[in-house]
Amino acid sequence: MKTIDEYFPDTYIQSRETFRSNLDKVRLYWPDAELTSRPIGKEEDNTIDMIYSPGTETNERVLMMTAGEHGIEGYAGAAMLDVFIQEMANQIDPKRTGICLIHAVNPWGMRNFRRVTENNIDLNRNYLVNPDQVPQDVNEHYENVMKVFLPNGIIDNYRLARIDLQTKLAKGLVSEGYNGLTKAKGMGQYEFPTGVYYGGKEKEENAQFLQAIQEKLLYEYPRVIHMDWHTALGPTNEVTMVMSEDDGRTLKELKKTYGLKNIQQFTPDVTKGDSTHHFHALKNRHYPDTYLFSALFEFGTLGTSMSASLREFMTIILENRLHHDGAVEEKDRQAILDEFKAMFYPEDHEWRLAVLTEGRKAMKSLLQNEGLFTIRG
Repeated sequence: MKTIDEYFPDTYIQSRETFRSNLDKVRLYWPDAELTSRPIGKEEDNTIDMIYSPGTETNERVLMMTAGEHGIEGYAGAAMLDVFIQEMANQIDPKRTGICLIHAVNPWGMRNFRRVTENNIDLNRNYLVNPDQVPQDVNEHYENVMKVFLPNGIIDNYRLARIDLQTKLAKGLVSEGYNGLTKAKGMGQYEFPTGVYYGGKEKEENAQFLQAIQEKLLYEYPRVIHMDWHTALGPTNEVTMVMSEDDGRTLKELKKTYGLKNIQQFTPDVTKGDSTHHFHALKNRHYPDTYLFSALFEFGTLGTSMSASLREFMTIILENRLHHDGAVEEKDRQAILDEFKAMFYPEDHEWRLAVLTEGRKAMKSLLQNEGLFTIRG
């Protein structure tokens, strides 16, 4: 049995090696499982790795798990892939169930402890169903306070940079309101390539890869169950299931079915270009008779208060500014990176224990209620 910290690697390479080495374990239940590695981006040795197998006798349903869409968040997600393979794969019915496990949808971001791709693109704003129908000025709240969200020069004093940003955020709260700022974050933007929450002008290789997998699974299976692992959102040390309203069920129905404490829903009006909406849009257009469950599972870090949300804004904005413009002092650079890591991949022992505990609970609930466990007797 692994210790808690052994589930959480220090580097992308360590995480990838753990995932690749788990192929033999998967083959105990799916003998024909294959590992594929897809090079992504301009830099060498950044790969999206996938372990895939159809059902050993028939393709009645498929379980898909993805980690690392937001780079640095992939470390906790990789821990969940490891937990599933080590502890739960043997409980799934391989005769009727296919398996599709994807490590590091955004390998560059994971390697470099960033959320975005090497092109500064937030992948979960990049899966636009109809890109031509999204106006350039889709995010008016972002434009109104863009001085807050865009990098504005080298950081020569971290403390003063924080004070300056706090002042700008306060002005943004006055002009746009708290809801306006949160909408600016959720909607993403497609005009300012160096700004935060940038969705890009065209689809990233990563998005094209994932969309092709979505299409393949919807085509080959009548039931598709997808768990996408993330960090930061929701109550501290708890898991939150985040569902698209495209699912069709009410919040009350979801809570009754899955029995999870924290469940949220969102709409395309609030969030543009996320992978879950794209999954449902693809299903509705071409595979209307297919059953699709697709949700994000978030491990909360900073909490859900307004002060936590403002801290999140500051953390993401200053990390983005550091990446583009740099810092004079090494101690300032490290302080910004430490705060960013505390938000998306904390070293805190209690948080990591909660990830394992809450993640196991979420997986068991989903696998049981979606009928994926082997019927014994």
